[in-house]
Amino acid sequence: QVQLQESGPDLVSPSQTLSLTCTVSGRSITSAYSYWTWIRQPPGKGLEWIGYIAYTGSTHYSQSLRSRTSISRNVSQNQFTLHLSAVTPEDTAVYYCVRDRKPRGEEYDSWGQGIQVTVSS
Repeated sequence: QVQLQESGPDLVSPSQTLSLTCTVSGRSITSAYSYWTWIRQPPGKGLEWIGYIAYTGSTHYSQSLRSRTSISRNVSQNQFTLHLSAVTPEDTAVYYCVRDRKPRGEEYDSWGQGIQVTVSS
């Protein structure tokens, strides 16, 4: 069974870079047909897809966030990390790491519990 766990700061100052790490257990992040995805949910709003890093190491990002987003991985630690730069209060959200079985296929089969991140001075 695949388990995902988010970690990182719960409070970030405006204009800073938010970095969140997802630690995966039960499956290698290099195993085929796994798209390791970040999704967020701002307060009172729906889910927003941010991007993924594929089992091959390739990445794909939301059009609206692309200029501020990067996702990297540490294969030896079986982790992948979201970096979101120049944050504003509009980036306040619960952030989830998720496994998708297809690239943007929304065939999510494993979710982290989520981490609340607040952007505020």
